[in-house]
Amino acid sequence: MRASTEPVLLEQLAWPDAQHTLDDVLLLPVGATEQHGPHLPLNTDTLIATAACHYASAQTGAPVLPALSYTVSLGHTEKWPGTFAIMHETLMNTVREIATWAVASGWKRLLIINSHFGNDAPLRCAVDRLRFDFVGKLLVAVRNTWALTQSIAAQFTHDAADWHANEAETSLLLHVAPQFVRTDRITDDPDRTSDCVFPHMVPHTSTNGVTGQPSEATAERGASLLREIGDALVALIERARTEEPPLAWTRTTTAFA
Repeated sequence: MRASTEPVLLEQLAWPDAQHTLDDVLLLPVGATEQHGPHLPLNTDTLIATAACHYASAQTGAPVLPALSYTVSLGHTEKWPGTFAIMHETLMNTVREIATWAVASGWKRLLIINSHFGNDAPLRCAVDRLRFDFVGKLLVAVRNTWALTQSIAAQFTHDAADWHANEAETSLLLHVAPQFVRTDRITDDPDRTSDCVFPHMVPHTSTNGVTGQPSEATAERGASLLREIGDALVALIERARTEEPPLAWTRTTTAFA
């Protein structure tokens, strides 16, 4: 691990400087543009994913791609203005095409850092396809910021299992971007999904787009949680830098188109 400094933001580098990062783990933050209750900004998930990646990059020197901000937010519907969603297959194809360019340039390791629950399934499908397409050329994985450790997961779910704009997210935003938090509009709303069989749309489970207790949020809790997320990501990067497949195998036939 290198000494703490500024994050390495790939978009700000000239190509000869970007070339110097090819042997490192490339980070792709993935967020969303969607309603986050009456008190949090539409880019909440993007801000969290970006902050986590910037924290880890500053500690490790791993390069960070620009964040993906239009993603799979279909569950939030159009009830509350501001949600802009793409379809699952669009996100999958977008990530695959980004990874294809990364491989063409010479990167061999990619970590996708996701902060929006709706992206989890399509991102895992994209990773499954990428590991097939680029056997021996690219190691790729997706990790969710809210589940990097059991401690982090517990902090996200303590006020709601099906959380959204809750204490954890509000605390993180009070630390990362307090100027965007409308504290005068904070209203708690309970989790109504505990006995549900089906995954209902958010307007069927929340009165205002919130699920949880954002009234409990503090900037101090947010700073502590971001450090915990960032440190867990740093540890993940350090392992990812040297990991190789447990067994050797080389494809000898042409893969499917």
